[in-house]
Amino acid sequence: MNMDLQLASFIAAGILAIVGLYGVFFVDNVLKKIIALSALGNGVNLTLIAIGYKTGGIVPIKMPSLEFTVFATKAVYPLPHALVLTNIVIEASMLAIMLALSIVFYKKYRTLKASIILKED
Repeated sequence: MNMDLQLASFIAAGILAIVGLYGVFFVDNVLKKIIALSALGNGVNLTLIAIGYKTGGIVPIKMPSLEFTVFATKAVYPLPHALVLTNIVIEASMLAIMLALSIVFYKKYRTLKASIILKED
């Protein structure tokens, strides 16, 4: 059974991205749009992690007892993981700002429906 972890991660990331895009474009509630954006970001993060996955891979730190040829063939590519860590920090701060804006919207309009908030008078 070789559907392995990488393929399952790509499938789950695709589902997260589709759910996120659906929520962003077709849901009227601002909080639900924020949750959908978070799901979309998690799908992107999972895609990057799946790209960096290597079956039987090792940590990309050269140990003194490890031969260079073994290290070069089995080491995992570290860039996707670094990008995911950066994306998590950016996404957390963006989520905090969006939630703060949703509080401001609720105080001003007494609703979180995007159609009412964006309605031009």
